This record gives sequence, structure tokens and C-alpha cells, in this order.
Amino acid sequence: MQESTVYRSIVREAQEESSRTIALNCLRAGVSIDIIASCTGLSIEEVQQLQQQINESAQS
Repeated sequence: MQESTVYRSIVREAQEESSRTIALNCLRAGVSIDIIASCTGLSIEEVQQLQQQINESAQS
């Protein structure tokens, strides 16, 4: 049975959100950006953006 395009899109979005959540937890624990990118499949730029979000929320 072939999966629909919509289903695959939903699964992909869920996986990406999961990776971002893991990356945020790792950043808060002090793990290196390079390691997080390697382990989650996110780009270094994406991990850096998440780090910036953490920094901005800490300043608020």
C-alpha cells in the first residue's frame, strides 16, 4: 500500500519537530552545536537559530 503525499508530509513534519525538541534539550544541557547537528540531522544554521531562541527567551 502506497502512503499518501499528505501522510508523508505529516510524518516528516513530526520528525522535524522531534529533532528540534531534542536539539533544544541538548543545547540547554550544554552539548556542542556540531554534535547536535550531527545527531539530529539538523543543519548547523538551524541549531544556531534554536540557540538564539533560547538566548532571547532567557533575556525576556
